[in-house]
Amino acid sequence: MEGIWAALYIFVLAAFTGYEVIGRVPVILHTPLMSGSNFIHGIVLVGSMVVLGHADSLPEQIIGFIGVLLGAVNAAGGFAVTERMLQMFEKNKRHKE
Repeated sequence: MEGIWAALYIFVLAAFTGYEVIGRVPVILHTPLMSGSNFIHGIVLVGSMVVLGHADSLPEQIIGFIGVLLGAVNAAGGFAVTERMLQMFEKNKRHKE
């Protein structure tokens, strides 16, 4: 039970810190920030795959599968959004020429 409270405490601190840090990033740096967050989501995906590989019981396997699925969707969606944002900058270059 003590581990759950520690994990919840770390989660709340991470959420608050992330909100404060991202809220202060200038708009022009959002695309590089998204690219970095996509990299982190890739690490989360690999970590969840490792955890799934070591899962012994059915609930652990289900939770691991959900982690892999959500990590993959999040990483793929992040790369798609970043690609669309980069295309928006390319269109602005063409109009200026």
